Amino acid sequence: MIERLQARAIHSLWRIFSRCRLKTLWRLAGVASRLLYALSRRERHVTRRNLEVAYPEESAETRRRRVRDSLHHSAATMFELGFAWIGAPQRVEDAIAEVHGRELLDEARADNRGVIVLAPHFGNWEVLNFWLSSHFPFTAMYEPPKIADLDPVIRHGRERMGAELVPTNPRGVAALLKALKRAEAVGILPDQEPSWGSGAFADFFGRPAYTATLLPKLVARTQARVVTGVARRLPEGRGFAIHFLAADARVYEPEETTSAAGVNACVEAAVALDPAQYQWEYKRWKKTEQEQQGVPDYRRYRLYNKR
Repeated sequence: MIERLQARAIHSLWRIFSRCRLKTLWRLAGVASRLLYALSRRERHVTRRNLEVAYPEESAETRRRRVRDSLHHSAATMFELGFAWIGAPQRVEDAIAEVHGRELLDEARADNRGVIVLAPHFGNWEVLNFWLSSHFPFTAMYEPPKIADLDPVIRHGRERMGAELVPTNPRGVAALLKALKRAEAVGILPDQEPSWGSGAFADFFGRPAYTATLLPKLVARTQARVVTGVARRLPEGRGFAIHFLAADARVYEPEETTSAAGVNACVEAAVALDPAQYQWEYKRWKKTEQEQQGVPDYRRYRLYNKR
């Protein structure tokens, strides 16, 4: 009952936000991010610690500004979910003011090759999903939300422009392979920490991060082209710019650790577009190589331990 009430409340908010202007949502996100900075020690702390790892040379004042900016963009993404999933399709399409690098996808399809889009948690990845599924046959993996009653809403929002969602299991991987062999586009998350046994350690901003190794398996079996895709938020809620970037050459290597290093380099290139728009609130360096070997690793404790 409680989850059902939560789902109804969240869905109602999404419907309200779907009718708002992006500039209004950006301002609301600014208010929410200030509250988040003041009241949520966890979000503030994890964001700061991740930025210390990624940009160790920066001053404390610059880092505080980055933390605030990151929380503002993360809050904006949450406020924009209703816009991306429920808003009138023409409004969402009109909000995409720029598209860069589309030729990378068009060239691959002209060569009868599938395209694997690495979509990191940058800007608004739901807007990226909207654009991709509006312009190409598009398949992506999907894991149902913790609040089960929100599943139909989210699934409909992501599929409404033609995307096919597949489960995060071997059946879903088989569906991705079939789509690539049809010279279609598929999307995978390059920066979500996988379960043990499904990844390899490779440097991400100079620190080893456990990285999924699904990509080299897909490339080896389909000869697909790999690109990085993001929807960068334009200043002050003026819309979005879609960017497709050529992948680091290492992603095509069959050796998993080498490919994982290429994947992380792709994410770093996307982050460089605007570091504040990356989701630094995620514990990207939670798993460690020592843990993988069964050795307690107190460095992990120190990284995210509140101090």
